[in-house]
Amino acid sequence: MMALFAPAGNGYNPPNAGAPTMDEPLAREAFEAALRTQSPGFGTFFLARLLDLDISYGTADCTVRMAVKDFMYNPQGSLHGGLIATVLDISMGHLLTHAAGVGMTLQMNTQYIKPARAGIVQAHATFLRRGRSINYLESRMTDAEGGLMAAATSIWRLLEGK
Repeated sequence: MMALFAPAGNGYNPPNAGAPTMDEPLAREAFEAALRTQSPGFGTFFLARLLDLDISYGTADCTVRMAVKDFMYNPQGSLHGGLIATVLDISMGHLLTHAAGVGMTLQMNTQYIKPARAGIVQAHATFLRRGRSINYLESRMTDAEGGLMAAATSIWRLLEGK
């Protein structure tokens, strides 16, 4: 049977071997600050506080800004794709809640275009189609220079009584 994970000390060197290590005090402070400031609400829940998201709304859009920090990196030394998807999802969920009410993601498709290693990234969410119960949204993440990093489309269902 093949092991899923390589044991430590087996000679495997990941692609970023020799790269600078993570700023552990910064990561610890981000975690502690998130614990201190989180509350169960949009924009204030734990992940939003941990990632230090800046959330703003337009007439029919939502923008989520985030500074890339090294504790958010994947082993290749760039912003982890799971965090990219999370921020895209948060931008669309906040837009839906702000404009129509609380919903849940039924489906989300994400395309990754280029990595981010530093600076401010932002996810900008808009509606593709609004409905009484089913809504279609998209979000595009850009880097500090405005270059497209990732894009997602999603289908959301409004939750009754929320």
